[in-house]
Amino acid sequence: MKHLILIFIFFLFSIFAKANENNFFNEAKDLFDKKKYEDSKFLFHRNIVYNPKDSESYLYLAKIFKIEDDKRQEEKNIRTTLLLDPKNEEAMYLLIDMELERSNFSKADELSEDFKKICVDMCEKIASIESRLKDFERKDAS
Repeated sequence: MKHLILIFIFFLFSIFAKANENNFFNEAKDLFDKKKYEDSKFLFHRNIVYNPKDSESYLYLAKIFKIEDDKRQEEKNIRTTLLLDPKNEEAMYLLIDMELERSNFSKADELSEDFKKICVDMCEKIASIESRLKDFERKDAS
């Protein structure tokens, strides 16, 4: 009987832990949308504690660090997002944008080819990327 009670308690704990995890992400996203970045950053970190493979939390952290102009943390979180979800279009686009800002055009071009293979929802960004790369080629040729 004690064994069944322990199993039941563990089951309930698992359900509550999953509910809390979703609440952390949803609450963090809501705060992010309200531009309360410090509070949302705290909750995204907290969500990662419960769910370390939640690529969306890392993506939102990257966005926050972009706003805060913390390039190192931004890149770290973009790369973690892509490690967990290699087909994450938004993270790939953010990484391409970062490489373009660094004037690392060969890497941006390489990533752009990868982006073309995975894009579904953000394919309209390809034209913007190609335009920025062509601008570089024109400047480089002059």
